[in-house]
Amino acid sequence: MMPSLTWAKNLAIALAVSVSLTACMATTRNVDTAEEVHYNANYDFSDKKKIVDDLTNSLLQSDIAYRAEKPILVVYGVANETSEHINTGGITDDIRLALIRAGKYRFINKYQRDSIAAEVAHQTAGHVPVSERIRQGQQLGADYILTGTLRSIEKKQSRQWRLFEKKLVYYSLNLEMTDLTSGEIAWADKVELAREASKPIFRW
Repeated sequence: MMPSLTWAKNLAIALAVSVSLTACMATTRNVDTAEEVHYNANYDFSDKKKIVDDLTNSLLQSDIAYRAEKPILVVYGVANETSEHINTGGITDDIRLALIRAGKYRFINKYQRDSIAAEVAHQTAGHVPVSERIRQGQQLGADYILTGTLRSIEKKQSRQWRLFEKKLVYYSLNLEMTDLTSGEIAWADKVELAREASKPIFRW
């Protein structure tokens, strides 16, 4: 009788350990980038996608996009005024890519100007035959500057007896296009996001 009880006890312990180990195992899965996924209230890739989609659609519907000659833009980036480390370059890169694919705008590659200057200097230093050198003074001039600002407001639930801790985060990205000739803001729009998240105070 005793061996049977010992065996049952050992089996129960083994099952408990197995369940515990299974619960602690890391898992991964592929996520569709079009799927809206949020693990907390903070900025994530789903937020970036909404910002990019909304602002791209706004730019494509503006009167500027329907001019006979495609407007030439240069991107001077989006300032991050949030308390988080957010790579806003990913936002402007995706917007630029979408606009290029739509065929409504042309872009100057501001971030490669030093590389272009270095290559021109190399060619004109006698390393490349004159017949194969690029002609200087032929670069495009931008019609508009594209800039923006990302801001956030975070509110946490006041200290009191509660089972859950709540946090509300609000994001606002303002994007604008400035006419280089007149200095006028020729187009502007914004995207707002707000999310509330709660988590239990007591958890394991």
